Amino acid sequence: MLSVIRVHLPSEIPIVGCELTPYVLVRRPDKTAATDDVPESAPLDGYFLRYRWYRVQSDKKVTICSVHPTEQATLQCVFCSKRRSLVAKSYHCSPKCFTDAWQHHKTLHERAAAENGNEEDELTRFNSTGSGVLASTLSGSMSNLTLANNGPTPFYPSSITQKNGGETLIEVGGCKTYTPTADDIGYVLKFECVVANAETKQFVGHPSTILTSRVIPAPSPSPRRLIPVNGADVMSHLDQDGRIQSAGSFTVLSYNILSDTSASSDLYSYCPPWALSWPYRRQNLLREIVGYRADVVCLQEVQSDHFHEIFAPELDKHGYQALYKRKTNEVLSGSTSAIDGCATFFRRDRFSHVKKYDVEFNKAAQSLTEAIIPPTQKRTALNRLVKDNIALIVVLEAKFGNQPTDPSGKRQLICVANTHVNVQQELKDVKLWQVHTLLKGLEKIAASADIPMLVCGDFNTLPGSAAHSLLVRGKVDPLHPDLLVDPLGILRPHTKLTHQLPLVSAYTSFVRPVMGLGLEQHRRRMDLNTNEPLFTNCTREFIGTHDYIFYTADTLMVESLLELLDEDGLRKDTALPSPEWSSNHIALLAEFRCMPRARR
Repeated sequence: MLSVIRVHLPSEIPIVGCELTPYVLVRRPDKTAATDDVPESAPLDGYFLRYRWYRVQSDKKVTICSVHPTEQATLQCVFCSKRRSLVAKSYHCSPKCFTDAWQHHKTLHERAAAENGNEEDELTRFNSTGSGVLASTLSGSMSNLTLANNGPTPFYPSSITQKNGGETLIEVGGCKTYTPTADDIGYVLKFECVVANAETKQFVGHPSTILTSRVIPAPSPSPRRLIPVNGADVMSHLDQDGRIQSAGSFTVLSYNILSDTSASSDLYSYCPPWALSWPYRRQNLLREIVGYRADVVCLQEVQSDHFHEIFAPELDKHGYQALYKRKTNEVLSGSTSAIDGCATFFRRDRFSHVKKYDVEFNKAAQSLTEAIIPPTQKRTALNRLVKDNIALIVVLEAKFGNQPTDPSGKRQLICVANTHVNVQQELKDVKLWQVHTLLKGLEKIAASADIPMLVCGDFNTLPGSAAHSLLVRGKVDPLHPDLLVDPLGILRPHTKLTHQLPLVSAYTSFVRPVMGLGLEQHRRRMDLNTNEPLFTNCTREFIGTHDYIFYTADTLMVESLLELLDEDGLRKDTALPSPEWSSNHIALLAEFRCMPRARR
C-alpha cells in the first residue's frame, strides 16, 4: 500500500511570493521509493496523497526586521512609520541594525520628502537629530501596525480547522505547493501530507507534517533613479507605464543576472541560503528588471530552461519580445537546459525585429586554428580558444522618431550586441581575441547600413585592459602588458587589433563637465582615472568593473543614466548577491537619443 516515508522543505524559511515545494518521499505498493506525486485524479492502487497548508496563528503577531528579515523587530523609524510607502522599511531588530543602515536609510527619507515638499521641514529636523531619535521601541503585540503588501495576494477561502492552547490553524492551501502571502508574514506555516483512500476519502495512518520558521517579507531592491547627464533642457514625461522618458529617446538595460548553476553556496556563503535559492532570486530579479521599464533589455547568464519557462513568458506579459542565444556546449557537460546564454528583449510598442545574428566564438576559434596554427599545435590551440562564449546581435527598427515627422522618410534602425566574454582572468589573449572578433563582425554590419550601435554585456575585463582599450580607443598600445600573454601568436601583428567604430562607454557621461545638475555624488562612484564605475561586480573576494554599455558616439547621445550603487550600502550584507540584490553584478541602464547623421 502507498505510504509516506518522509517529507522536508529545501529551505525552512518561507518568503512572501516564493513558492514552497516540499520534498515528499513515498513507498509505492511495489515497495519501491519515489518522489512522484500521487494526486486524487490519478490514484495508485486506490490511494492518493492529500496535502494541506495551515497558517499557525497565535494572539501575538511578530514584526520582522526590514534589514535582517529572519530577526524580530524591536525598533521602528518614526519618520517611516507615518508614511504608508515606507512602513515596510521602518522596522529594525536592534539599535546597531538601525545605525549601520542609517546612511542607506536616510535616502528613503530624502526621496519621500522630494515627493511631498511640505514634509521638508520635518525631514530636516529628523535628519539633523541623528539616527538615535529616529528609533522608538516597539511595544505590545504590534498587531495594530500593518506591513506593506509584498505583492499580489492569491485568494484562497480560509477556514479555521483547529484550535490548540491559544493557537489557531487556518487552512491556506490545499495543493502540494504553496506561495506565502503578505497575510502570512510573522507566522509559522504547517505542511501536512497524508495517504487517503480514493473511494472513502478517509485518511490512512497519521499525517506527516512540517513546521516552517516564520514567514518573512520579500526584501526588494531600493529604487534607483535615472539621472540626467546631457545638460540640455529636455523635458521628461511619464508615459502610460510610468516610465520617465523624453520624446524620441529610448532606454537600454544590461545585466548579468547570475545563473542558478553559478550561484553556489560555496562561492557565496555570506548570502543567506533562502536569498540564494532560485525561487527567491528569480522573483526578485524579475521584479527588478520589470521595474526598470527599459525599452531594450540585455541579460547575460540566462539559463536555457529559465529563459523558456520564466523570463520569456513573464516579460511577454509586460510587452516584450524575446530573442536568445545559448552558449555552445562543447565545453560544458550535463543537461543542455542548464547551459546559460544571452537574452535580448525589446518592447513591441517601441521596436520591431529586423534581423538577428548569432556569434559563436568557438566556430571562429576553429577557423582561426585552421588558418594560422601548425597542425602539431592545433589541439593545444583549440583547448585554449574554445571557451563556449557567444554574442547575440539584434537589428531593431524604431517605431518612434526624434521629430513628430521625419522628412527623410528613412527607417530608424538600431543594432544591439549582447555578449558575455570569457571569465578566466589568465586568458587575456582569449578575451582580447573574442572582443576583436565581435567588433569586426559589427564593423561588417556598420558597413552595410548607416546604423547606430550599442554593445552591451559582461566583458569580464577591467577598465584599462587591452580589451577595454580596443573597445573605446579603437586600438591597443603595442606595449600594453596584456599583449605579453599570447602563447599562440593570435594577437600578432598588433597593428591588426583595430576597429573603426566610434565607441564610447555610456557611464563616462557621469564625469563630463556639465553645469547645475548636481552630479557630485554620482561622480564619487566613478573611478576618475578610468572614467568608468568603481565597480559593477562586487563579491567578498572581488570588486571591480566588468560590465559596460558602449555606444557609437556619432549616432547616439546619452540623455540619462541609472544611478550607481555605493559600496558601503552593499557591504552591510557583506557583498553581492544579497537579500536585496539577487546577482553578483549590478544592472546598468542608459537613456539614448538618436542624433541626425551628417550628410555625406
